[in-house]
Amino acid sequence: MLGKFFQKPSTPNSDRVPPGQFLATGFPVLTYGDTPQINLEQWQFKVWGLATPQTFTWSDFMALPHHQFTKDFHCVTRWSKLDVQWTGIKITDFMKLIEVDSKATHVMQHCYGGYTTNLPLEDFIKEDNFFAFELSGNPLDLEHGGPMRSVIPHLYAWKSAKWINGLEFLPKDQPGFWERNGYHRRGDPWQEERYGS
Repeated sequence: MLGKFFQKPSTPNSDRVPPGQFLATGFPVLTYGDTPQINLEQWQFKVWGLATPQTFTWSDFMALPHHQFTKDFHCVTRWSKLDVQWTGIKITDFMKLIEVDSKATHVMQHCYGGYTTNLPLEDFIKEDNFFAFELSGNPLDLEHGGPMRSVIPHLYAWKSAKWINGLEFLPKDQPGFWERNGYHRRGDPWQEERYGS
């Protein structure tokens, strides 16, 4: 199994691969539950909680500046993929469109299909984070979280929410789906924050 689908990081890449990870030769797909079917004409992205409530359409997002990103991607199930090429919208650009209460310290990402995952605001609004709608120059397919997912490169991939459709701003940390089921609240791959508090 190791040789066919995964490999140990070579010396030039070893400093880019967190402890306990193997390099994936493809791009594995891991999903809990059914893959939601999403119509772009009906797609909506909502903001609520400790923020002025707003609803955005696909066209609203596509009107924001597009950027190319090349980022490494680390899954808690011990595989990593280097130099993944995405097209997307910086989260910092989107944040300029919304008003968030100063009491907000965390954000819960909500997704089609009911998935949720939590982040401290300081982890969410990093300059490297983005909403992806293309992968390797093609529209992001459903199995990889299309039409849009968040990508939070500095944390394990379950924090990069597939099928994202909303942000709930919170006054304190609350666990999302995997966090309620034993995963770490933050998920730093370099600290191997896989499970527990």
